[in-house]
Amino acid sequence: MSETRNSPSAGNDAAIVVSNISKMFKLPHERVSSVKSILVNIARRRTYEKQQVLHNISFEIKKGEFFGIVGRNGSGKSTLLKLLSGIYTPSKGHIKVNGKLTPFIELGVGFNPELTGRENVFLNGALLGFTRKETLAMYDDIVEFAELERFMDQKLKNYSSGMQVRLAFSIAIQSKSDIYLFDEVLAVGDYAFQQKCYEHFKYLKSIKKTVVLVSHDASALQMFCTNGVLIENGEVQKVGTIQEVLKEYARQNVHREEEKQSKGRTAKKQVEGGEAVKLLGVHTELSGKKHKTFRPYEKITVVYEVEARQTVENPVVGLVIQDASGGQPIFATNTLDQNEKTGILRAGERKQIKFTIDNIFNDSTLYISGAVANQDRSQVYVRFFNAASFTTLGWDNTARGTVYLPHTIEIQ
Repeated sequence: MSETRNSPSAGNDAAIVVSNISKMFKLPHERVSSVKSILVNIARRRTYEKQQVLHNISFEIKKGEFFGIVGRNGSGKSTLLKLLSGIYTPSKGHIKVNGKLTPFIELGVGFNPELTGRENVFLNGALLGFTRKETLAMYDDIVEFAELERFMDQKLKNYSSGMQVRLAFSIAIQSKSDIYLFDEVLAVGDYAFQQKCYEHFKYLKSIKKTVVLVSHDASALQMFCTNGVLIENGEVQKVGTIQEVLKEYARQNVHREEEKQSKGRTAKKQVEGGEAVKLLGVHTELSGKKHKTFRPYEKITVVYEVEARQTVENPVVGLVIQDASGGQPIFATNTLDQNEKTGILRAGERKQIKFTIDNIFNDSTLYISGAVANQDRSQVYVRFFNAASFTTLGWDNTARGTVYLPHTIEIQ
């Protein structure tokens, strides 16, 4: 085991060098929760289970570089960040750091819920090494950035979790350092506060600070980072430009989704209603055959099969395609807006409704929701969420967003 902090041997242009590090934790089988249990088990040989969290990780971060760490929850990203910050020491390997490093990992550690926001600013500032005079000088900037002017004399226990993290972040960014580690800080507030975070990142980039950013926000990673590393199951899957890393991450996610679909696992389906019209099924097709994976510009056909429990005239059928979270609508249409008549659906009759669209979606997994209503949409017969899903893959581009729109760029 070896680790070097503030080492000049890390190379003149290197801020952080990670060389073949591994991290293993020992998890005791016996639970020790009291003095009595310690005395009872003192003569017994304690047994452990080894948990290998990281294995043979290597990469280098240059001075003045924004570097992204990408991976799913549980992949080892947070453990890696704690190793870089010195909270943990590696079981094997070397970490060399050139310069002062400030971690933004567990924001708000040291806050006292019984103290006011104002008192916690001075408490947290002291923990970060600021004198009372220094904290007083930056107090107004902290409060303004956190947007908590009206709440500073309230006890912290009355703050929401988002307010607490915003306050902690606003205090922490006052520190002066060479290297900053950020763990999912873009999730600490609303849109306006996130924009403030973006502006701070732009400032750090303009003054050539080294920043390590862990985030699930691909747009933010592409906006700020030049290079990155993909961690999966505690191992490096890809080191390279942030575009290469995110592309590999998307490819792996699509592969995992295909495996889930092949095993019949998808987002939880919900169906509401069905007294007048019953939903029998939803699936996707390619060229008339059931299909769930689509290449660029292939025709995606979404098929609903419904059965009438009572006679309904010209029911309106709607389609909504949502993102991987199953929440944000990407595309929506319905037969009424498109002036398509569905005709009379008689009791006991079955009918298929097909929507066909071009695949212009970037690599992702998308979910299908929709509804069937009466002809003026005043009554919903059946509504369904996450009734089916499909994946799109194969785009070879670095454009951002949910869809890929063919485009040109002209400079005059």
